[in-house]
Amino acid sequence: MSDSRSDDRSVVYRLSPDCTSDAIEVGERYHARVNGVVEYGVFVDVSKHVSGLVHESDMPEDASYDVGDDLVVELAAVRDNGDLSFEPVAGDDFETVERSVQYDVAAVETLADRVGDTVHLEGEVAQVKQTGGPTIFRVRDETGIAPCTAFEEAGVRAYPEVDLEDVVHVTGEVETREGSVQVEIEDIDVLDDPAATDLRDRLAAAVAERAEPVETEPLVEWPALSGLRNDLREVARQLRKTVLESRPIRMRHHADGDGMCASVPVQLALEQFIDATHQDDDAKRHLLKRLPSKAPYYEMEDATRDLNFGLEDQARHGQKLPLLLMLDNGSTEEDTPAYEALDHYDIPILVVDHHHPDPEAVDPFVDAHVNPYLHGEDYRITTGMMCVELARMISPELDGELDHVPAVAGLSDRSKADAMSDYLALARDAGYDEEFLHDISEALDYEAYMLRYDSGATLVNDVLNVGGDEERHRDLVPFLAEKAETAVDRQLDAAMPHVEHRTVANDANLYTIDVEEHAHRFQYPAPGKTTGEIHDEKVVETGEPVITIGVGPDFAVLRSDGVRLDIPQMVSDLNDELPGAGVSGGGHLVVGSIRFVPGMREQVLDALIEKMADAELDEELRSAPTR
Repeated sequence: MSDSRSDDRSVVYRLSPDCTSDAIEVGERYHARVNGVVEYGVFVDVSKHVSGLVHESDMPEDASYDVGDDLVVELAAVRDNGDLSFEPVAGDDFETVERSVQYDVAAVETLADRVGDTVHLEGEVAQVKQTGGPTIFRVRDETGIAPCTAFEEAGVRAYPEVDLEDVVHVTGEVETREGSVQVEIEDIDVLDDPAATDLRDRLAAAVAERAEPVETEPLVEWPALSGLRNDLREVARQLRKTVLESRPIRMRHHADGDGMCASVPVQLALEQFIDATHQDDDAKRHLLKRLPSKAPYYEMEDATRDLNFGLEDQARHGQKLPLLLMLDNGSTEEDTPAYEALDHYDIPILVVDHHHPDPEAVDPFVDAHVNPYLHGEDYRITTGMMCVELARMISPELDGELDHVPAVAGLSDRSKADAMSDYLALARDAGYDEEFLHDISEALDYEAYMLRYDSGATLVNDVLNVGGDEERHRDLVPFLAEKAETAVDRQLDAAMPHVEHRTVANDANLYTIDVEEHAHRFQYPAPGKTTGEIHDEKVVETGEPVITIGVGPDFAVLRSDGVRLDIPQMVSDLNDELPGAGVSGGGHLVVGSIRFVPGMREQVLDALIEKMADAELDEELRSAPTR
């Protein structure tokens, strides 16, 4: 108790709502409220858990009470069956003394050591999930998040007065279920001010402290990347904060080698941080989803799916709407229609990308935007390189596991950055020679095509050897790389005889191929990869500035070496010059794709080639591929 027992008849106790019968004593006086009126008296509450009867024989003759009336009562007797008998007390010459239960509040992070104990928790309700059996309240305090279960009857919501984001006091027994720690609720109370405000302030301070990223040193010394580290730290901070607040994360990434090198390390880091902060082994499943996107921008179809899943999970599982994490896409004007759709809901958006950005279009809709172009750099800093650093800022357990990944990302996106030699050396020290890194890149690209929209979590982790099986990785990569090489050779055998060549005004060699007519459809490699492989062959063959266009009925895939193609600007100009062509797309300065309406194909291609013929040659962009 917060006060000593007293027989001072001038003292009236006001019990806190969580006080039980252990807090009362015969002869003491209490503030009470009428909760029911019957023929033989009135029932009164002196706390949430303590009620009793004032019998009519003990009430003054002229007394009249209604539900909700306040009065002072004295505990006259505790009957053998536990029923309490109160008597009304007249007058107002008394001193009110607050009485509350004294208990030690357990920290969520200590629950694993308290199995079998009855504990008290205080925290915020981060999720309310109704199952076919119990109701699950996930409660977060300053140290973590724990599932607390209450059973009313099968499928019936327990404690319906408790809502998402309420701050509560939970009393219950610590149990284990399927390897996870949980609290079996005996009682749960919503806290009022000032206790509620105090707890919210403590939680906010704790989240701010724990959300701070891990202090790391960059894997290689590279001034170009160092300028991005503060931006990456802010993304790491927001992601850690999102996990601590138990908000789901939907991770969208381009379904290619660099996109996987970006997303898989961040996924592993977030999973490790979720494990470190949530007592529920199932937390990773409902808090994190990695979702590949075939297009290099956020399509409205993907946004609609994400929004629908978020709203359904909110309705069915009591979750907050998710945070959207965009990796290796999300920087361009093509993303904004989808962002505008999400802007009607409480969905934060974080972007880490290296495609040529349209910040004026994108930034009004996103909470963080990391892109090398925003720091005067370019696509040679791949998203995978940035996200390896991001993952290390999220989880300290990753040191040493990701040393080979930036090199794979660079090879996958044909990065010609000076730092590639340092990344290759780092990978070599970790046991990866350059040929095997190329094989990983090819295997990732092959699996991305086969998986389509599926994340292929275990398979991709094994191929990249991030959180996967090392022995299987070493066997699987050569097998998949050989399959990919065989498929590429078959495609080139079909396509190369049909490649057309011309020299354009800026002396670049222009090669075109109709990949719809002269390549195997619906088989690996896809049109973009096919165009890239043809382009690499021609660069080796000519050793001169080369542009390659792979054409379909309503699309064109673009590759260049030694020619600075501003593809986003070309798209904008084509739209201005060819009304009704419906041109869209984008990419880097040397690689990209565009779409258009089929009926305008010839006009679009003629105008596009004219712009390519006027493009500036760039010695820095010239170099034959490494294989």
